[in-house]
Amino acid sequence: MSDSNPTPSLYAAREPIFPRRVSGKFRNLKWFIMAVTLGIYYLTPFLRWDRGPNLPDQAVLIDLANRRFYFFWIEIWPHEFYFVAGLLIMAGLGLFLFTSALGRVWCGYTCPQTVWTDLYILVERWIEGDRNARLRLHRQKKLDLRKVRLRITKWAAWLLIGLATGGAWVFYFADAPTLAVDLVTGQAHAIAYSTIAVLTFTTFLFGGFAREQICIYACPWPRIQAAMMDEDTLTVGYRPWRGEPRGKHSKSADADQRGDCIDCMACVNVCPVGIDIRDGQQMECITCALCIDACDDIMAKIGKPRGLIDYMALSDETREMAGEKPKPVWSHILRPRTVLYTALWAMVGFALVYALFIRPEVDLTVAPVRNPTYVTLSDGSIRNTYDVRLRNKHGEPRPFELSVSGDPAYRIALENEDDTVVEVPADAAYLQRVYVIAPRGTQPALGEASDVRIWVEDQDSGERAHKDSTFNGRGQ
Repeated sequence: MSDSNPTPSLYAAREPIFPRRVSGKFRNLKWFIMAVTLGIYYLTPFLRWDRGPNLPDQAVLIDLANRRFYFFWIEIWPHEFYFVAGLLIMAGLGLFLFTSALGRVWCGYTCPQTVWTDLYILVERWIEGDRNARLRLHRQKKLDLRKVRLRITKWAAWLLIGLATGGAWVFYFADAPTLAVDLVTGQAHAIAYSTIAVLTFTTFLFGGFAREQICIYACPWPRIQAAMMDEDTLTVGYRPWRGEPRGKHSKSADADQRGDCIDCMACVNVCPVGIDIRDGQQMECITCALCIDACDDIMAKIGKPRGLIDYMALSDETREMAGEKPKPVWSHILRPRTVLYTALWAMVGFALVYALFIRPEVDLTVAPVRNPTYVTLSDGSIRNTYDVRLRNKHGEPRPFELSVSGDPAYRIALENEDDTVVEVPADAAYLQRVYVIAPRGTQPALGEASDVRIWVEDQDSGERAHKDSTFNGRGQ
């Protein structure tokens, strides 16, 4: 028995989108942001910064081999990962702030998926033509020489962009000029080639073919943004009270009863995600504002005021429908939610800057050796062993002197050293085994421990640092 009402499929094949070229202030802003962000990404690894001898001179470098992160004059060590965590918190708060004030402005202007998709569409337009030409080529069933030539040319250009994207990424993890030569001569590590291959493929796939599918289905932010927005958020919207009823402008008797929207579909044709903004707020909208440029251009041609599609807040709808002026833009941006996000963002930023300027150039960590817990020497004194990691953040070797405080009778000795001074290499961590010795009669009772403090002093600068630990004894 056949089923007269078959279950609809949960999968819908993707309809390719071919956005039309548009000009305007928002399109120009997107071009500017794309040029700046891509320029920063591709060129930053080649910037130089002199840190002195024996240190890398790449301005921005993630040195995994030596566990360092260099950013111009700032050097982050592994135990200072809280700086990276703080930057991630600031990035999250910044995303909340901009979404609360201006909707998905990050998605529309600076998201890497948007930037590279814009670049790929630009290349596609240069090679295949604008929207109508690309549509004709897409609908052409016959695979003639022209279509093959255009497709191969376009894909080759996309692959070169993907290759440059993957290449720029690996340059952040090694000296860029040296690695560039090694890549060309075939002497680079296999990890570099495999990383470039993966990033080339993903850039080619996401920017050339997936495009809006990544924003709609793969990215979680469209489903989270609603919690960040409210009725005062400025976002791209259509004014139906002005545009409806739609229709072509003519000299007919009912022309005066028509709205400003002439149903030209310009806003739909330029949309990179293929939606109709006139249908209201939609999850797919990335707030790129290209529909504003397209609509403003049409309004100028038919002699109507701009703003049929514009950045607007839902709270202004009632006021505008009543013929009143909307609230000032600043009143939508400066409200309790955005002020709170700004204050939190500034607090985290201030805390990071403060921590950056007060962090010491000399540091140490102390790890007691517990096997054995203590050693009894021939004269009856008790010795505890500690692994002390000394960090010299200066650009030259420094003599560090170690000492101990707590019980005045305790003394310190260094393994393989005649005195208590050790030479620590420049910009390095140095592991030194340290012995703290308590004379007979001064050690704590069996099963108990006394507090000790191990000090390190830079003999060149006089800067000091310390760490607290415990001393274990066997009793009297």
